[in-house]
Amino acid sequence: MLRNIIHRLLQGLLVLYVLGTLTFFLVHALPYGPFQDEKAVPPHVMERLEKLHGYDKPLYTQYFLRLKNIAQGNLGMSIKVMEGRKVSDILGQAFPVSLTLGIIAICIAMLIGIPAGIFAAIRKNSIVDYAIMTVALLGICLPNFVIGPMLAEFFGAKLGLVPVAGWNPANPFSLLLPALTLGLVSAAYLSRLTRAGMLEILNQDFIRTARAKGQKGWIIVTRHALRGGLIPSIAYLGPAFAATVSGSVVVEAIFQVPGIGRLFIKAIETGDETLIMGPVLLYGTLIVIANFLADLLQIWLNPRLRAANAD
Repeated sequence: MLRNIIHRLLQGLLVLYVLGTLTFFLVHALPYGPFQDEKAVPPHVMERLEKLHGYDKPLYTQYFLRLKNIAQGNLGMSIKVMEGRKVSDILGQAFPVSLTLGIIAICIAMLIGIPAGIFAAIRKNSIVDYAIMTVALLGICLPNFVIGPMLAEFFGAKLGLVPVAGWNPANPFSLLLPALTLGLVSAAYLSRLTRAGMLEILNQDFIRTARAKGQKGWIIVTRHALRGGLIPSIAYLGPAFAATVSGSVVVEAIFQVPGIGRLFIKAIETGDETLIMGPVLLYGTLIVIANFLADLLQIWLNPRLRAANAD
């Protein structure tokens, strides 16, 4: 077990290294840089700016310096968007907003998707099953930048029930629309995965034995089928949570949420390399941790995986 944990941690470090390397070279391949303002910058000013931020050095030297700084926990200073501020401080201020939004969204996804999938599995091939799966398919097909404006137009503009934009922690309703926009897509996937997992378990011999003994349907579902039937959904929850937090980039821009997403978009627009690298590595770390925790939860739920990892 310990060997498998160490192996997965090393895999996570390798993923982060590759992710950081690709991000560095892709940013430097952009046709513009952080010092290209609307007005022409004099050559001597450009030289001083490049020397100040290390852009006068060869690309491979910049790469190894950046790698060394990141390994030491130094993400550098923002070059353009918030010039002179540490990237770690910027992320420390904005990330809690994105994390709060992601947690609420994944809770909404679980509260909608898992019960819908269970109900669809119990009512297999019925009108209810077809209706739930049709709605789930629509949720998968529609991206969040389509769902978001639709929800804002209907619930915010027409009905006036919730704020259309902005972020006010004192007003929980201001979090509802962006969290719902993020959560609905994950809820659609969760409902289909839960249905598939529950159907597989409900067709097992021990379920038929429980039915033959006269146990009630809800007891069979909760005591016998639920733990095994939720394994596919649990496997999805790890990457879903990370994808929900990182996928908030577009949603934050739509609803004017002051999270990392808006800063990330501005960093890309201005070529702010350090402020691009910071969120990429942060989201990458979050995905690695979420997948790792999901794997551990699967091992706990699945006796076969526990036996395999015990060897």
